[in-house]
Amino acid sequence: MDGVPRMPEQRGPGAPATLRFGVLGPVRAWRGTELLATGSPQQRALLAALLLREGRTATAAELIDALWGEEPPHQALAAVRTYASRLRKALDPQILVSESGGYAVRGLGEGALDLAAAQELAAEADKARSAGDLGRAREALRGALGLWDGEPLAGLPGPYAEAQRARLEEWRLQLLEARLDMDLEQGCHAEAVSELTALTAAHPLRERLRELLMLALYRSGRQAEALAVYADTRRLLADELGVDPRPELRDLQQRILQADPALAEPSAPPAEPPPAPVRPAQLPATVPDFTGRSAFVVELSEVLASADGRVMAVSALAGIGGVGKTTLAVHVAHQARAAFPDGQLYVDLQGTGSRAAEPETVLGSFLRALGTAESAIPDSLAERAALYRSVLDGRRVLVLLDNARDAAQVRPLLPGTEGCAALVTARVRMVDLAGAHLVDLDVMSPEEALSLFTKIVGEERVSAEREAALDVVAACGFLPLAIRIAASRLASRRTWTVSVLAAKLADERRRLDELQAGDLAVKATFELGYGQLEPAQARAFRLLGLADGPDISLAAAAALLDLPAEDTEDLLESLVDTSLLESAAPGRYRFHDLVRLYARACAERDEQPLSERDAALSRLLDFYLATAAGVYAIERPGDRLVDHLEKTAVPGLVFPDRRAAWDWLYAEAVPLLACVRQSSGPTTLRRAVDLLWAAVDLAESGANSKEYEAVGAALRDAAREAADSRSEGRAVLVLANARHWSGQFDQADEEARQALALAESAHDALPCCWAANILGVFAFYQSRYTEAEEYLERAIADFRACGDLSGAAAALCNLSRLHLQTGRADSAVDLARQGTEMYEELGHLLKAANGHYALGVALGKSGRPADSTGHLSQALQVFRASRQRLWEGMTLFRLAEVDLLAQRPAQAAANAEMALTPLREIGGAWRRGNVLTVLGQALNGIGQSGRAEVCWREALDIYQRLNSPEAATVQALLASANVA
Repeated sequence: MDGVPRMPEQRGPGAPATLRFGVLGPVRAWRGTELLATGSPQQRALLAALLLREGRTATAAELIDALWGEEPPHQALAAVRTYASRLRKALDPQILVSESGGYAVRGLGEGALDLAAAQELAAEADKARSAGDLGRAREALRGALGLWDGEPLAGLPGPYAEAQRARLEEWRLQLLEARLDMDLEQGCHAEAVSELTALTAAHPLRERLRELLMLALYRSGRQAEALAVYADTRRLLADELGVDPRPELRDLQQRILQADPALAEPSAPPAEPPPAPVRPAQLPATVPDFTGRSAFVVELSEVLASADGRVMAVSALAGIGGVGKTTLAVHVAHQARAAFPDGQLYVDLQGTGSRAAEPETVLGSFLRALGTAESAIPDSLAERAALYRSVLDGRRVLVLLDNARDAAQVRPLLPGTEGCAALVTARVRMVDLAGAHLVDLDVMSPEEALSLFTKIVGEERVSAEREAALDVVAACGFLPLAIRIAASRLASRRTWTVSVLAAKLADERRRLDELQAGDLAVKATFELGYGQLEPAQARAFRLLGLADGPDISLAAAAALLDLPAEDTEDLLESLVDTSLLESAAPGRYRFHDLVRLYARACAERDEQPLSERDAALSRLLDFYLATAAGVYAIERPGDRLVDHLEKTAVPGLVFPDRRAAWDWLYAEAVPLLACVRQSSGPTTLRRAVDLLWAAVDLAESGANSKEYEAVGAALRDAAREAADSRSEGRAVLVLANARHWSGQFDQADEEARQALALAESAHDALPCCWAANILGVFAFYQSRYTEAEEYLERAIADFRACGDLSGAAAALCNLSRLHLQTGRADSAVDLARQGTEMYEELGHLLKAANGHYALGVALGKSGRPADSTGHLSQALQVFRASRQRLWEGMTLFRLAEVDLLAQRPAQAAANAEMALTPLREIGGAWRRGNVLTVLGQALNGIGQSGRAEVCWREALDIYQRLNSPEAATVQALLASANVA
């Protein structure tokens, strides 16, 4: 044994299982994973009393008082001894010990008691918060709160258990308040509202929770609700306790009324003071308008400061041309001059040119600068390097090696003695430079970029056109060289406005030509790097620049380049090493915006014939379509869509399970949609439309609904221009679906009618089925029930004729809602159950959740809230796991409806608040109005009538703008509550 208590997962062979105890819930004991029998409630109360004393001895009299108070039974002492004996047998004689006429629990391992573990986590949270690390503090508090398992000491009798139960519950609330306070400090306002709503309902007189709820609502843009919370609180305190709210709450109300700017954002720790400047010497002049890069300046200065006491401090800066490597290195070297009183050396190694500087020549120059006579300088590289290191011995010298070609060029030029340091700049990452501190220099932040632009152009001109200035620096891709060129051009042309320059840079095809001034040119900087590429690297660079997405995965790049994944990765990583490509994340790559424009220009100039470029983009489209179809098939077994998609010449990825498939779809959402938008030409249009349909989950989940909708509109227009009725019908159908999920029902209804007519004219069977189904849904929304039933019955028949049982199940579930609305509750439940069973027989997990949703709604409206809650909860679990935020919000809304029917207003309020979080962003105003109506009813049910009024009035405004009949319902609610 090593003396360390072993948890079950750590136990070595033959080691005894560790005892663990829980008091933050029912009192329980485990040996390893085995739950031990701890006896009657009184026996467990005795165990709890000993555990809570943290190893201190409790006398028999104290234990009797703890278990029975002032009226113990006649045999109380004997009972205590019996309980102790039984516990000793169940646990371990060394754990429960007799001592001085009493008992104690001793020898527990670290973390053996959940309360002790919670206390340690709380202490860790306090320490982290004091250090300003709110993220670690929040996680520690979440861990502590996660140890609670219901009511502490649940079911235990006796005054001691009652007192400790109250103490532990109060401590839990204090921890919860502290965690919620930090949630708000880190900007998690919207997420906190739901939790705080439920907590204020459960603890209506706890003013700190009300204060946090007011702040969360205010920061979520819900000022009226925040003030309503105060009004509700003041009325409740007056009615229940006859007192006013505490000063902190009153002060918060006044600050909200005054729209105090300090309330709008969470407090931030004060910025750390900048490091004390240091002075380098004998270097190229630093630029007078050096801007930003403070984190890099600090990082590099610290490395240079460590040279005293180290053999050598070497920092190697890498980045694309124009990113400011030399400017930063010279600036840092100037600041470090005081640390290197024996001087500095500087050389431009010309690594990007056709003839890089030879190390022998550089060493000769360095030796002469260090005072070595010309006659004493040897001829060979090895001898010069050895003499160079000898001359530097005992000195403190800084060496700046600018614009290096590679590590082989740099190595002979590095000092080798304590007290010296070297700064190296290069476009390649010096991964093979042993011991070097590597720094990858990225573009400026928008704030830094605007600051540099302002310093060159002048505050007066920029402040008058701030938005145009932001457009300029964004067009420059926040690249320092590009910003300096653009600003210099503007500064030299007093008749130009900032808007004139922004308009010139807005044209992507002319942008690189505009970014030149005097002998400075962005294009020329990139040309130096491109000219050094091997043919395979240059081809990859050109073709990758053709793809419109913000980044590209390794698998997609392999399809684009028509190469195996291993060869593609080697090429892309070599481009990363040259700084012409960036590694956005493992397996993902991206261009700087200006580098992408240059790569496309190279493709137009060098990638001949044109068919090579078209073929590369066609392979990328095939890859996305084949892979998205695979994701669709995994998620929707039995759905026939994949059989009706265009064929592809490039295979897609194969996934081991649906989670991996979902991860791919959402990770690739933006580049996938960019590829669709880019593929609207006549040879790729049909595949592009089919790809958009196969990726329908991006719209239905709400994750990328706006971009999905915009791309669908672009494809529809392209199909009309090409007179391709099949593509137009499918594009209009996916567009109608997207509008449906975003709540644009009238427009979606019109587009679905167009889709049906186009699909019929093109004899495109499956879109006909889906168009009829969605038309039935829209007719239902608009109370055209007879028409809705005709469409849905047609959809069911057509789906079955196509052999698409998944589509038939969807139409059955939709028909269930129609039957429910028209008073046919029993048949509604039967239809929803049929649809759900069909989904489950197909193994269709996600759509089965839609079935459970429909069945839950039908059961709820049929007066069976318990059954309804079960089905809705099952659906919610799947929607959350599948990242279907729209359906997650709608299911929470339906649960809130059921909670109201079951007279659970506090739970209804919590579920409605959680529903609002996604539905404020997606799903459209009508769905949001429905949730606000239910939330108001729930809040009114827990006595928060002020907030209820705010919610109802917001819902009424939505319904009136939409001319929706639900407005009458809300007006009646306002009138009945006497708040109209």
